[in-house]
Formats: sequence, structure tokens, C-alpha cells
Amino acid sequence: MGSLSFNGQRCTALKIVFVHRSIADAFVQQLSEEVNKLKYGMPWEPGVSLTPLPEPNKPAYLKECIDDAIANGAKVMNENGGATSESFVYPAVLYPVNNKMKLYREEQFGPLIPVVPFDNVEETIEYLIESPHGQQVSVFSNDDKELALLIDPLVNQVSRVNINCQCQRGPDVFPFTGRKDSAEGTLSVVDALRSFSIRSLVAAKLTESNKQIINEIVSEHESNFLSTKFIF
Repeated sequence: MGSLSFNGQRCTALKIVFVHRSIADAFVQQLSEEVNKLKYGMPWEPGVSLTPLPEPNKPAYLKECIDDAIANGAKVMNENGGATSESFVYPAVLYPVNNKMKLYREEQFGPLIPVVPFDNVEETIEYLIESPHGQQVSVFSNDDKELALLIDPLVNQVSRVNINCQCQRGPDVFPFTGRKDSAEGTLSVVDALRSFSIRSLVAAKLTESNKQIINEIVSEHESNFLSTKFIF
């Protein structure tokens, strides 16, 4: 859902996925299996998740990205990944992706899922620091201490940190903005100045496990940013 919502052609679709190397192989296998279960067809057909792309040059660009990734050591991990028919491109899970590839730096806005293995979480933070993009990030973990260590540096790089949920547009009571290049040309000057002045936020789905994680972070004062129970 995170990477392939609207075929990945949505600003909030996950454009790159970082997974710890210790679980990366198993993660990629499961991800590939789930991608291959998705139904493809026309948008008005019931149950369809994958549809043709609206941009005439997009299939050729996505093929360039896949070829570049393969040339630099990645593989297409799912069956039929990258197969093209006219304007339809079947999703491709690409792994392992590294900093030599276009997909490491460019937002593909299409059904390609680049997966990057990492050894130290600092690598992911360094990626965001160096990246020209800064809209949202999703962090998945059941470890409240690890999440707390990530929240503070991440809110300085993006405008929304999503805990155990995909990047998303709403609800509209939350600010929707970005940093770096992600903030350019998206709103009027007046609205941009107003929106960009709203501080970053941390969001999570209202589940018991997430409430417990966030309460642990707040009660133990593990995060400078997430530091008041007033958020509930």
C-alpha cells in the first residue's frame, strides 16, 4: 500500500525502502509474494490495484531505471517485474539498491520498489540529510527506544514522521507540506509561508500497540520532540 498506492504516482507513495540487512532477504521475498498477488486491469474494474500509467514517456523512463539498477548490481526480485505492455508497467521489486543507482536519488513516481539494505540506522539518517527531498518518512518498529532515537533527527529532515503506517495525505487537520525540494512550487507564497511555519509532526494509527509505544517514549522522556501527553 505504501509503495504502490496510485501505481506509486502519488507524492506520498513510498519511493524507497530501507530494511536492516539481517531481515532484508526475508522481507524482499515476502514483499515480492504480496506484490504478485495484486490484481491489474482498468481503474473501474472491482479489486484492481495496478492500472496503466497516464504519462506517455513513463514506461520508457522506468525501464531506464530498471536497466540502470541491474547494471549496478540489483536484481528484479518478483516474477514479471518490469514487464511492459503499452502504458502498463508491472511492478518491480529491485534489490539490493545502492547509491550508484538512479533509483537511490530520483523519485521514480511509478510502480518500482527499490529496497536498500542497511547495517546501521545512521545510514538511513545520512541518506535523508543528503537527499534533496523532504516530505514524509515512515518508520516501522516495535522498539520504543529505537523509535525515540529516530524521531528527533527525522523531524529535522521531513515534515511528517509516520510510525507503523504509510505516508499519507490526511487527515486535513494535519499540516501537509515538505522541506527542501519537496516544498517548492506546491502552494501559493502566502499559503506556503503559513504552512511551512507549522512545526513537524509525528503520526501513528490509533492502535493499542502504537499507543503503548508512544506513551513509553513520552513517559520515559526518550524524545525531546515527542515530550508531552497533551498529544492524546
